[in-house]
Amino acid sequence: PPPPPPPPTSSLSLSLFLWCYLPFASLSLCGVFFPSPVSFSLSLSGLDPDLRERGMARKKIREYDSKRLVKEHLKRLAGIELQICSAQVTESTDFTELTNNEPWLSSQRLVVKPDMLFGKRGKSGLVALNLDLAQVAHFVKERLGVEVEMGGCKAPITTFIVEPFVPHHQEFYLSIVSERLGCTISFSECGGIEIEENWDKVKTIFLPSEKPMTSETCAPLIATLPLEVRGKIGDFIKGVFAVFQDLDFTFLEMNPFTLVNGEPYPLDMRGELDDTAAFKNFKKWGNIVFPLPFGRVLSATESFIQGLDEKTSASLKFTVLNPKGRIWTMVAGGGASVIYADTVGDLGYASELGNYAEYSGAPNEDEVLQYARVVIDCATADPDGRKRALLIGGGIANFTDVAATFNGIIRALREKEAKLKAARMHIYVRRGGPNYQTGLAKMRALGDELGVPLEVHGPEATMTGICKQAIDCIMSAA
Repeated sequence: PPPPPPPPTSSLSLSLFLWCYLPFASLSLCGVFFPSPVSFSLSLSGLDPDLRERGMARKKIREYDSKRLVKEHLKRLAGIELQICSAQVTESTDFTELTNNEPWLSSQRLVVKPDMLFGKRGKSGLVALNLDLAQVAHFVKERLGVEVEMGGCKAPITTFIVEPFVPHHQEFYLSIVSERLGCTISFSECGGIEIEENWDKVKTIFLPSEKPMTSETCAPLIATLPLEVRGKIGDFIKGVFAVFQDLDFTFLEMNPFTLVNGEPYPLDMRGELDDTAAFKNFKKWGNIVFPLPFGRVLSATESFIQGLDEKTSASLKFTVLNPKGRIWTMVAGGGASVIYADTVGDLGYASELGNYAEYSGAPNEDEVLQYARVVIDCATADPDGRKRALLIGGGIANFTDVAATFNGIIRALREKEAKLKAARMHIYVRRGGPNYQTGLAKMRALGDELGVPLEVHGPEATMTGICKQAIDCIMSAA
């Protein structure tokens, strides 16, 4: 169906898919083991919508990259050669050099539009048609770096896509969406900017994962097309689906595509890739970039953690939700990290949640040390005399040495003793797994050593019980 409106700030529904690729991997939450894969649907109240992107494998890519991938691999997989051309323009683009690399730019009428992961560009007056190259350069110059508001988010335009102008009369719609048990494929003869108003004319089929895409499968989508184009469009849909599967797309939409000299020609395209499949697709994807969602800008601390994450085989994630929040988290495990944030929100204190943080995959002591320093620095910034709480939580680890990861956290807590006291920080720990007794004992000793309020729990306690303790702490008068 058409993309839904932006989620309300009071409630965000997050589907978190946790895929464990090891044959015998499992996820342990609250002491209960679930075989992989596991799908959780969690309700996050009042949290930053960008958290949804951080928790999922589906990553949006630019239209330029969507078209590049489809064009390259449709020929390889289905023998269909798309005649589309496109060029990317940013602040660093030299138009003379670009024209030398893409000669068609100087010989054809052109279309230019922002390539910034937001839709409804035509309805927003951000698409210019039938221009020459000089007019394109002027259009870009006037809008590059200019802040626009889309869907309640504001950000400057930094990237454009330039393509040949293609006069056309027919506009078709095609979308493929990956779901839990297969793919939903939708097609319409009434595509274009009014697709939502004409959604009753969209035909949809569901193709289970174990079923191949055949002419018979595709037939209901194209049954009402004229005979002279039915076969061509059917072959195109099957070819695009082959690319979708081979490159691990999770979402692909062409709205619209048309026919040029009887051949399918995508005019507008949106795509998302499963970034957990990068290990097997890095050659096919080429130099793919996963931009941040429109309106999202990384802080210096978030950029630092992202850099750490890119250099390690472990996972290190950190997002600031509210710099003035009084409840901060440092949680082991992707599923557990969202459950902790969800619990704070469900208890009515999402506005006090300072961050989303997750470390997993057995990071070494030095990586945990650097990670914990950043979390603690943010959690203790600008003390105002009110109490704060730090949740060092997690489920029951499968293979991570709890004591080893705690060593890095303990070193960071020692370094930041003065900041912790100045911020009136109370620390709550809950963890289980390999060597957890040693890790918890070290944490208890640290509390006595630093004189910082520190409560420690093992797997005998519920995983999220410390969330209620933290809330009671910051809301108490003393």
